[in-house]
Amino acid sequence: MSHRRILILMAILGIAGSIAGAVLFDLRTGLGVLLGTALAFASYYWLKHSLRKVFDTTAEGERPRLSAIKYIARYFTLGFAIALIYATGIVPIIAVLLGMAGFGFAVMADGLIQIFTSFSNRKEL
Repeated sequence: MSHRRILILMAILGIAGSIAGAVLFDLRTGLGVLLGTALAFASYYWLKHSLRKVFDTTAEGERPRLSAIKYIARYFTLGFAIALIYATGIVPIIAVLLGMAGFGFAVMADGLIQIFTSFSNRKEL
């Protein structure tokens, strides 16, 4: 499973969800899905960066030093952003949460792609 492929699928699903939300509901819903997708990308890259930093600075065989505050700051920051969006009502919170779930949707889509391509690559069919 390629991270790059999943990130591309997440972007495609986020853009498609934004367009669908804007067409089927209203512009605010489409913007909410887009904002949620952007938060999902930010969360992914923040986690990737912090984990790389921990393991790159750890010597071979040592336990990694990880400050719990630095690790969970990502969750508090995302929680604050979601609370702010909810409190202001700038975009529908459900649309934002659907956009943030884009990584999970992309993983499922990638799994389905892998299943169907493995069936089509079978020689005995």
